[in-house]
Amino acid sequence: MSNANIKDIAEIAGVAISTVSRVINNHPDVSEETRKKVMEIIEETNYIPNNSARNLKRSNSKDIGVLVKGIYNPFFAKIIQSIEEKVAAHGYTMILHYNNDNVNDIEAAIEFVKEKKLKGLICLGGNFSNLNESHFEDLETPLVLASTDLEEERKKAFFSSVSIENEKAAYEAVNYLCKLGHRKIGIITIGEEDQCVGNLRLKGYKRALECNHISFDESSKEIGEYTFESGFDALNRLLNRVQDLTAVFVTSDIMAIGAAKAILNRGLRIPDDLSVMGFDGIDYAKFFHPSLTTVNQPGEYMGKRSADILFDIIKKKKEHQHVILKTELLESESCKKLI
Repeated sequence: MSNANIKDIAEIAGVAISTVSRVINNHPDVSEETRKKVMEIIEETNYIPNNSARNLKRSNSKDIGVLVKGIYNPFFAKIIQSIEEKVAAHGYTMILHYNNDNVNDIEAAIEFVKEKKLKGLICLGGNFSNLNESHFEDLETPLVLASTDLEEERKKAFFSSVSIENEKAAYEAVNYLCKLGHRKIGIITIGEEDQCVGNLRLKGYKRALECNHISFDESSKEIGEYTFESGFDALNRLLNRVQDLTAVFVTSDIMAIGAAKAILNRGLRIPDDLSVMGFDGIDYAKFFHPSLTTVNQPGEYMGKRSADILFDIIKKKKEHQHVILKTELLESESCKKLI
């Protein structure tokens, strides 16, 4: 296997990519048995680490990486554009990489940094709940998480972030539906691959129900992914199971548009038969008919702040920062007040 890469080595050895990286870079926190096994596989496959892994202290790199979770969420488009503009203004080059949904986000980030010798990395979306100190030693480069969230404060000393108050924003969206008179409100949210943001928005949904004296019903929850098709399928499953819903909160606009299409395909009307609340504020939400009521995230500004923070760290101006941006509920045509 002359073209083996670090991922191949990890798969053959049955260990994480980060473990292979630690072996290559002689980190002490690897068992002797694992170290020997990995080194034997490296020799057998004739694996040559990029530019010799021992020279991975990349002082001359002018490349900034942007790692995007999935390829279907148009919310990231404006963020990426604003990051690229900032990166170019600093005389650097942006390298964009889309992570497959089946690949661990932390390991994908480490491999991306190593292979491209990145000077800094911005991650859009993804699940980084299992980040620990050894991962940051492997990365050896400044990291900014944008449009994702970690609930554990102790980990925030190792990276920067630009995010929103996901739980609060979801609470306000569902509370808005409650104030319109809705009491049977379903939710379509994200599953295992987005535990951070998905869990926080689910918490906000539950808290809004509780504050309005509405009991949470597990049967009113469905799981989707960031695609039109997933929202379409999830809404159909939800309505097959629960027939008396009057509204549904969907935790991304792209899923909400798919869900709305499923509603219309059943001969139902929006919002007369079922109100739909989205989340993100993408352009599609405005031009879909009926236009979606949604929670607007400041995507363009999120991208600019992420890049600014990254370059502050690269140029040793500041330590890690954690910025919380405000959201706005955009009222439109997809939600109806009940009499």
